Amino acid sequence: MEGKFSNILAVIALNKELVSGGAPIFFARNEEEMEKVAGYLSKILNAMVHDLGNGSYIVVRH
Repeated sequence: MEGKFSNILAVIALNKELVSGGAPIFFARNEEEMEKVAGYLSKILNAMVHDLGNGSYIVVRH
């Protein structure tokens, strides 16, 4: 896999205490809003959404 990189483009989360870092962070009011925002960002950024299972999604370009 040499030469292949993945970039975290955004984080979408429900709980402000669980996330920090260098990527843009979007906070949602509920799961439905979180899924909607993640879907929109994945289309806009041409990237994939990954559910971390803790109330957070990351948007990644592979």
